[in-house]
Formats: sequence, structure tokens, C-alpha cells
Amino acid sequence: MTTPPETAPEPLTAPAPLAGYTVAVTAARRREELGALLDRRGARVLYAPAIRIVPLSDDAELVAATEQVLAAPVDLVVATTGVGFRGWLEAADAWDLPLVEHLRTAQVLARGPKARGAIRGGGLVDAWSPASESSAEVLEHLLSGAEGPLAGRRVAVQLHGDPLPEFVDALRATGAEVLTVPVYRWVLPEDVAPLRRLVGTVVARSVDAVTFTSAPAAASLLSVAAELGLREDVVAALGGDVLAVAVGPVTAGPLTAAGIRTVQPERSRLGALAREVVARLPERDPVLRIGTAELQVRGFAAVLDGRLVELPPGSMAVLRALAARPGAVVAKADLGRGLPGGGDGHAVEMAVTRLRAALGPGLVETVVKRGYRLAV
Repeated sequence: MTTPPETAPEPLTAPAPLAGYTVAVTAARRREELGALLDRRGARVLYAPAIRIVPLSDDAELVAATEQVLAAPVDLVVATTGVGFRGWLEAADAWDLPLVEHLRTAQVLARGPKARGAIRGGGLVDAWSPASESSAEVLEHLLSGAEGPLAGRRVAVQLHGDPLPEFVDALRATGAEVLTVPVYRWVLPEDVAPLRRLVGTVVARSVDAVTFTSAPAAASLLSVAAELGLREDVVAALGGDVLAVAVGPVTAGPLTAAGIRTVQPERSRLGALAREVVARLPERDPVLRIGTAELQVRGFAAVLDGRLVELPPGSMAVLRALAARPGAVVAKADLGRGLPGGGDGHAVEMAVTRLRAALGPGLVETVVKRGYRLAV
């Protein structure tokens, strides 16, 4: 009888980089795209749109702004967003206003590649755009005199929901005539319930990171938190246990003003934003060596020797408390206070029993009459 050849055991597949973490998406536009990028990396994605875009194509305010631009030759135009600049040109065309022809003699500056694409798509020529894709660099470029003296010149600035007061005021201080063009505005979403739930989730530290792709979304989250009487709690959470990830410095503005430290990718792109979350979240949770085993405690799960182990909330709370002080004894009473909703000694014992069943014996030690410790 022929003995079949031995087959090597299949190696364990390492968990995805964001497996075990919950990441919130506050974006309104392209939220599915960002969510898919995070989901593909293993994250549990929580959608809570903080804003919605209201186009002004039928708005008297946009008509008036366009007619003001058409009233005299324009020297400089600043396009801040692709969708906004394109929408402005399309709206003017629908009203039979000769906006494109009027702007052909102007120097048109683009804040980024999408705005540049909209300029070219509309039949205009872009003169310059910054490498940083930031309004601050556009302003610095203009104030430096790179496009010539500004005093007495007409400058049209296409707004993107944010009135850009610092940008506009700085240009007006040079003596330029600044015409602001509000193509669309940001308002609260029609259903604010998901955003309110996110506020509570952030305060409870039940989410590991919150992503922001626009300054109005960041301001909206803080505004809703204030309405609920939880602004200080949200600021404390985002400044500590919950990672705030902004797509760029302009987006981070309202958070920075509130004293919240953010992390940002080098490039203001959704892909770069997702990669920043991948780089920043796992590095906050050290890998502990317990005997021959390696353990990393993540948001709602643990990674034990490369294997993702999801745990019930009580056991996760106990493990997180023990991992925060590796090797130290944590009293049963302290562990009980850390349980969701609190708990007594019996609740702690049950949580530890489930923890040992999931992770195996030997990782969590009982120290008689004192509490529990990780066997680091």
C-alpha cells in the first residue's frame, strides 16, 4: 500500500492591515469610494455623512455673482474645485450668459488637478496651479506678485462651500476688487441621526478613527456635538484615543482651531488618506510578546500570532485594560469599572473566562486576591 506524500500545512494568512478597527467616514461626496478603500484593507466602516452639497445652479445668488463678473473685464480667476468650476460654467451656459468668452482674457489659476481639468474642459487655459493643492499656496503665489500687482485688478474667486474669509480678505487688503462666486454651499444632511450617533460613538471611544475630506464636514461634526452638549467630550476623544485623519491642512482647519491634533497624508487624495489610516492606526497598538506568542490589541479584536480573534465587548475591555499595563496586576474593581456600562466582580470573571476561551490558556494570569495580569 502506497503511503500518500505528506502535505505541508497551509500558512496562516495575515489579517488585513485594518482588520479589527472601526473607521468612520464623514464624507458626503465619494463616500462609497473612500469606504471601499478602507473596507478593502479590512476596516469596519461606519458611514456618517456630516454635510450635503446644495448646488446653486438655480440660485439668484449665483446669477447675481455671475452678472457681476460679466460687468467688466476680469484679470484673474481662481478655480478652487473641479465640480464647482464646471458647474459654474454649465449654469452660465444654461442661462445664455457668455461667461467662457468673458474669461478668455483672464489669467485662470487652479487650486489642484481637478480644477485644472475643469478649466481645460470648459475651453479655457490654466495659467498656474500649486503642487500642494492648497488655497494657502494659491494665496501666497498671488501675494508674492507672481501674477503682477493686485491693486486695482478684478479677481474672481470660485468658492467651494467655504466663504474663504482669510483668502478673500488678504486679496482685498492689496487693493484688488475681489468677486466671490458661491457655486454651491454645504448644509447639514437631511438625516442627521447617523452624525449624532457618530458623536456618541466617538465619545464612547467605540470608533478608532474618523476621516474628514472637507473643512465643512469637520465643522459640522463639532457643531452637532455642541448641540448635544458633547463638544468638549468629542474634542477630548479626538485628541486622544480616537484618531482624526484629515485629507489636508485646509480640511483640518476647524479641528486644529478646536485644539485637535490631526494626521494628514502628503497628498490630498482619497487613496493617500486611506494609506495614512493604514500607517497610523496599527502603529498605535504595540505588539506584546507573551511567552512564545505575539499579541496585538486592536479596536474590537486581537491579533494573536497572526490570527484575528474577535471578542465580545466585555472581554475586549478587559484585554485592553490589561494590555495598557502589560505585566502589571490590574485590580478586579478597576476592570469592572472599564466594562461597558460597568460591572461587578462576577462580570469581570465571566469576561476573563471568555477571554481565555478565545485566546487560549496562559495569556491571562490570576493573581489571587489582587486581580489579573497579562503574562508578559
